[in-house]
Amino acid sequence: MAARTALTKTAAPGGYAGAGVAVTMAAADVSNMNSVPASGNDLIVAQNTDVSAHNITVTSVADQYGRLGHITSESIAAGAIRIYGPFKRDGWVQTDGNIYLQADNALVKFGVITLP
Repeated sequence: MAARTALTKTAAPGGYAGAGVAVTMAAADVSNMNSVPASGNDLIVAQNTDVSAHNITVTSVADQYGRLGHITSESIAAGAIRIYGPFKRDGWVQTDGNIYLQADNALVKFGVITLP
């Protein structure tokens, strides 16, 4: 299997910023899936730019108590934007230090925002 396609993070500007920042959005890689280096304080934005609903998945790992909490094939309506997280390290960070996510169509765009 090929390496997952890494997503670019956008740093949130903080509470005293004089202006907002543009969120970097990228098409979901349906073949290789996506990943993002985990900071322990990341939000994932999923935007469905299609006229049909599509599904996304964020893969969890067992937390300190052995619990899993995958976001599995959650449907996002046509034109909708959803936000997930923040993703803490425990329960979400894979062995390579990344969060794993995927969508079933490249018309789903992902953005990642790291909170201050």
